[in-house]
Order: sequence, then C-alpha cells, then structure tokens
Amino acid sequence: MYLLRSRRKREVLIKSFVYVILMVTSIIILIPIFWMLSTALKEDSEVYLFPPEWIPQKPQFGNFKRALTFIPFGRYFTNTSVITFATMVGSLLSSSIVAYGFARLRARGRDILFMILLSTMMIPSQITMIPVFVLFKLLNWTDTFKPLIIPNFFGGAFFIFLLRQFYMTIPIELDDAAKIDGCSYLGIFSRIILPLTKPALATVAIFSFMWSWNDFMGPLIYLNSRDKLTLTLALSRFTGMYGMTAWNLLMAASLVVALPCFVLFFFAQRYFIQGIVVTGLKG
Repeated sequence: MYLLRSRRKREVLIKSFVYVILMVTSIIILIPIFWMLSTALKEDSEVYLFPPEWIPQKPQFGNFKRALTFIPFGRYFTNTSVITFATMVGSLLSSSIVAYGFARLRARGRDILFMILLSTMMIPSQITMIPVFVLFKLLNWTDTFKPLIIPNFFGGAFFIFLLRQFYMTIPIELDDAAKIDGCSYLGIFSRIILPLTKPALATVAIFSFMWSWNDFMGPLIYLNSRDKLTLTLALSRFTGMYGMTAWNLLMAASLVVALPCFVLFFFAQRYFIQGIVVTGLKG
C-alpha cells in the first residue's frame, strides 16, 4: 500500500513538473504575439517609451483601420489568396500522384529515382535562385503569378516524401483486392488511397498554405507592379510609406495578415498532428 501511494505521488509530481514546463514554454513562445498586440493598440507616442509598457493606457483599436486603409489591403489580400490556394491545389494534386507512384507502382529504378528526388531537398534554394529566375525571364513570366504557382504543379520533394510514407502504412492487400474486382491504378488511387489519407493531405495543405501565404522572397523576386504585390511585400513597404517605421500600424497589419494562419492551424491541428505522427516525422 505504501509503495502504491509513493508511486502515485511520484507520477503526480512528474506530471505537475511537465505541465509547469509546458506552461512556461508556451508563455515564452507567446510573448512576441502579446508584444505585437500591445504595440498595435498603442498611440504613436507610446511606442517608443522606455521602459516599455505592456498595457496601453488608451487602446487604439482604430490603428487596425488606419493600417488597412493606408494600403490597398483588399487588392493585396486577393493576390495572396489566389497564389496561396492555387499553390495548395497544385501541391496536393501533383505530390499525391507522384507519391502514389513511388509507394505502389513496381518499376525498375524506382528506389533510385526516389533517392535522387530526396537528394534535391539538400540543395539550398540560393543556388538555384538565379538559374530559375533566368528561365522564367526567358519565358516572359516575370511580373506575373506564374513563377509562384506553376512550379507547384510538378510536385515537391518534401510533400512527396511525406505522402509516400503515409501510403506505405496502407495495407497492400487493399490494392490487390481492388485489382481482382477490376479496378485500375487510377481507380485504386482515387477510391481507396485518397479517402484513407485525409490526415496526410491536410498536413500537406497546411504546410503549403503557410509557406505560400508567408512567402516573401518569391514575390520580391518576380513581382514588380504595385497592383500585383502580396501582403508580405505590402508589410515591408510601411517604412517607405511613412518616412519612418510606424510600428503600431505595422504590428496591427501584421496581426491581420497572420490571422488566417492562426485560424487554419486552430481548426486543422487534429489532422495536422495525426498526419505528422503517422508519416513518421515526429521527433
């Protein structure tokens, strides 16, 4: 009886310690977001106070309206949404099909091709940046959305790897049973594989959305016209627009821009975590 009580006390202490560590870590991670919100609600004179104040004396909710009206937010939001959702569709279609081929189709040299595909993940993007730009320049794709959208319809090494790992967990006997019933490879893919891979597809969609929505370098390189800018580029122009950086307006606009990512992850976190665990990317 004494040993049982001692064991329970030890388990309670360990759980309490873990919860305290998690709470402290969460607070530390959320400090930048709290600071963004605090700065967004401050008056211009309060932004540069030292020592800084976390709670504004008079919250200025009008800063959000000022930030979103001084730039054509609607236009930039539309541009970013078009690029992001087109990128998601391209990534899901191409990566899922290619991953299905690597996971299910038996062909000579399949594993070698897969290793070559994975090796492309080790190439820094800075190395291919100039050749890719020259290629798109020759195709007259600069100052358009094409360089930001079309490459995603040819698959991504990381997404293909992630989906292939998920496909490998699905019993191959399901494919054999479908073949006996006369189902083609495309039918197996659409009727059996895809319905069973919703968590992995949700993970790919979340990654694709966040990377495209927050992409700064791509639009900076390929977009020149003011009416084609994305939200990330619009945020970088607050400095030139106000002569000096209006931090309260910049933080207000940044919170609005980051809001879709927060909302998406909040509602899809269950599928995201499940997809990460099943595909073997945890740890």
